[in-house]
Amino acid sequence: MVSCTRARYNASDNIKESAGEHAVFSSPTLLQTLSLFADPTIPAFAPSEEEIDPPTWRVAPSDPALTLPGKGLAQHSMLLVGEGCNRMFLVHNGRILWTLCAGKGWEYDDVWMLSSGNILFSRMYWAAMISPRKEILWRMDAPSGTEIHTLQPIGPHHVLLVLNDMPPMAMLIDWRSGTVLEQHSLLYDPSMSVHSQCRRFRMTAEGTYLMPCLGLGKVVEYNAAFRPIWTYEVGKPWAAVRLPYGSTLISDEETQTHMEVTKDGHIAWSISLSELPAPYRLHDSQSCTRLANGNTILCSRGNNGLSPQMVEVTREKEVVWVFQDLSEIGPVSAVQVLSEPGIPEQPGALAR
Repeated sequence: MVSCTRARYNASDNIKESAGEHAVFSSPTLLQTLSLFADPTIPAFAPSEEEIDPPTWRVAPSDPALTLPGKGLAQHSMLLVGEGCNRMFLVHNGRILWTLCAGKGWEYDDVWMLSSGNILFSRMYWAAMISPRKEILWRMDAPSGTEIHTLQPIGPHHVLLVLNDMPPMAMLIDWRSGTVLEQHSLLYDPSMSVHSQCRRFRMTAEGTYLMPCLGLGKVVEYNAAFRPIWTYEVGKPWAAVRLPYGSTLISDEETQTHMEVTKDGHIAWSISLSELPAPYRLHDSQSCTRLANGNTILCSRGNNGLSPQMVEVTREKEVVWVFQDLSEIGPVSAVQVLSEPGIPEQPGALAR
C-alpha cells in the first residue's frame, strides 16, 4: 500500500504532458495481455484478496422459448465490475479467465485494464492498481467521510481521480510514489451528500474534463484551468464520454436514457430503456460504452437476475447482444471491451 502525500507542484501543463506519454505504448488492443492472466501459478485466491459476502441476488429461471441475441459470454473479451458484486471478472473466449475479490462493502464503479495488463479500479472507499498476479502496486484509501468512484489512467505513471468531498477534488497522482501532483476543486452543492457528487470523471482528447454531477443534474466540462466551459442539464447523469466527433455520450439514471448531445445542446441520438424489446429490457442503467463499430453497450445491475446485465444496440437501435446470467457474472456497472482499438492511457482513445 502506498500512502498519498501532497507535493507542491506548480505545473499547469503536467496533465497534458502525462497524456502525451502514451507514445511508449504500441498495442492496438489489449488482447495480447490476456496470456498474463492465464498463468496457472496465479492463485485462485491471493493474499491481496479479501473474503466477500455470498451473492444475495436471485437467479431467474430460464425461459426455454427465449433465445437471447448474440453469443452470450463469448460475445466479447471484457473486464467487468458492478455495484452489489464485490468480485471483478475478466472474461475471454466465453469463460471467466480471472477474478479479483475485493472484500465486503461498497462498491465497484470504475475499472481499467492498462497496456501493461495491470488493472486500475475504484472501490468507493479506496482505489488501487493490481497486477495480473494480484499484487497490489498502488492503493489510496479515501479519508473518512469521502469516497472514490471514478479514476482514469493518464500516461504510464499517473492516475486522475475524483475524491468526493466538500468540495470534491480532481487529483492527479503519481502512482509510483503516491504523490499528489495536482488537485482542483469541482462544482458541488454543500447541502448534498458526498455520495451524490460524481460517478465518472474523464479527461478528453482535447485536454478538457467532463464531470457528470449526479446530484446536481448536469454535466459540466472544465477547461485545462478547471473553469467551466460547457454545461448540459439532465436528470441524474451517471456517466459522460466525449466521442471522437465532438458529441458527448451521457447516461441518465433518472430517465433511464442514453443520449448523444452536441456542443450546442442538441440530442443527436438517444435510446431509452423503454425502447428495448420487453424480454431484453434493462431494469436500470449506469454506464455505457461506445464501440469502434458504432454500437453501444448499456450496463445494468440486473435486477436480482430478473433482467439482463448488458445489452448491445446498433445506431438504429437494433439489439445485437443480450447478456443475462447472474449464475456466473454479477451486476455490471461498467465494462471494458478488450478487443477495442485504443490505448487506455491516452485520454479519449476509448469511448468509455
